Amino acid sequence: MANKEVRKVSKSKKEEKSSGEEPVQSAESFVKIPIRLHGVYNEQIRPALYKKLGYKSIMQVPVLKKIVINMGLGDAVSDPKIIEEAVKELEAIAGQKPSIRKSKKAISNFKLRENMPIGAMVTLRKDKMFEFLDRLLNIALPRVRDFKGLPDKSFDGRGNYTLGIKEQIIFPEINVDKVNKIKGMDITFVTSAKSDTDAFELFTSFGFPFRKKEIN
Repeated sequence: MANKEVRKVSKSKKEEKSSGEEPVQSAESFVKIPIRLHGVYNEQIRPALYKKLGYKSIMQVPVLKKIVINMGLGDAVSDPKIIEEAVKELEAIAGQKPSIRKSKKAISNFKLRENMPIGAMVTLRKDKMFEFLDRLLNIALPRVRDFKGLPDKSFDGRGNYTLGIKEQIIFPEINVDKVNKIKGMDITFVTSAKSDTDAFELFTSFGFPFRKKEIN
């Protein structure tokens, strides 16, 4: 009796395949992939910083609030296709559709008109932010040519850090064969830290490969 039931199920699967229709997958069958660095922060980094920095409350421990990726595209003034390419590449890198940045005023010397597209930007928060940070630290940065570590002079005095990337091709999501122009970008990490020193400790705990052990 059991064999008959197995044959019946197998037959129904063959019929679905021959009809060209794929079986509908229930919502319960999808498994959400955990964001690794988010868990590491909550379970390891936050408690460790709480003890190391001597905060009175765990809520005072600095957190990474958002990551802003910005591509400045001055060449788009003479070639509008550069904007289209940048938007596609930035979306592939960040996993989120970017917004187009436009000029606020006209500059005749640079043939720049008001409201002209000159850049692309995307802001990442929560799970997408941690997922991007994971890929940046463990996949993209090790692909930088002659990489000697991150500079520790790019803090803004308010606990935020900006990293300049010269080539978008360090990200594996970019197909080098389809790249028409090498583009750089600025990646800004915005934290809740009250000082650059505390922010440095936070970034070091995440695994940022700084050249020096501490900032001045």
